[in-house]
Amino acid sequence: MGGIIWLASYPKSGNTWLRAYLHNLLRDPEKPANINQLDQFCLGDSQAYWYHNAGGVSDLSKMSMADVAKLRPLVHKAFTKAHSDSVFAKTHNLLGEAFGVPTVTMEHTVGGIYVLRNPLDMVMSMSDHYGISLDEAIEMLADPEAGTGNSKTNAFEFYGTWSQHVHSWTAEDNDSLIHVRYEDMAGKSKQTFARIAAFLGLSPSKARLEKAIRFSSFKVLQGQERRDGFRERSQHSKQFFRSGKVGIWRSMLSEAQVDKVTADHHEQMDRFGYLP
Repeated sequence: MGGIIWLASYPKSGNTWLRAYLHNLLRDPEKPANINQLDQFCLGDSQAYWYHNAGGVSDLSKMSMADVAKLRPLVHKAFTKAHSDSVFAKTHNLLGEAFGVPTVTMEHTVGGIYVLRNPLDMVMSMSDHYGISLDEAIEMLADPEAGTGNSKTNAFEFYGTWSQHVHSWTAEDNDSLIHVRYEDMAGKSKQTFARIAAFLGLSPSKARLEKAIRFSSFKVLQGQERRDGFRERSQHSKQFFRSGKVGIWRSMLSEAQVDKVTADHHEQMDRFGYLP
């Protein structure tokens, strides 16, 4: 029985990209790992299946969020029994509490990787993913109650504001938790992905590292989605893997929208070099 290594982020920050990289690095396949099999490699903190088993329930949509929250520690315990070694688990939850229950059960946790992204660029991705306007996406980033509800397929997630989320995962120095910027994954790929591998105690050869980066590139991920589809794609989006470019906000957001985002999140944006 191992412990959980969390792959955490606010939605639309690069979590899927990170999972694809790790899948390719650890499995070392001859061809790019199938994006529709990421759940075979990394568990999902909101997947209803685990809550059904933990609580003997069949439909989360008929349960209150408070009751589902009580099942979360049982789900995390079950995660540790899924593999003999440590297990990766994806989460979009803020690191804290929801309905009086920790969103991350520390006794079952051995580490975590937190991915963050410039909220100015996230606005476009969120607008597309959730089927909302840019202004509504900006408001969502500043909503302390932001999150999702229970559904037949997923347990609720609690995000809070983007600033609260980032602060919760990055405020304290911790040797078992690292944070990486989406922008560095894109612009300093070899250095950043090598750092992630080292954090996990891995020493891949240069060739293996470069192959994993190449196999999880946006070009490859987009190609797979065009050919096979991607089951994590939102019903509101034509495609999950969009441009992946850094700084696209400069041609998409108005001055007022930029001012709103920076006013809402000035402190955390300053910490991570995101202020315009």
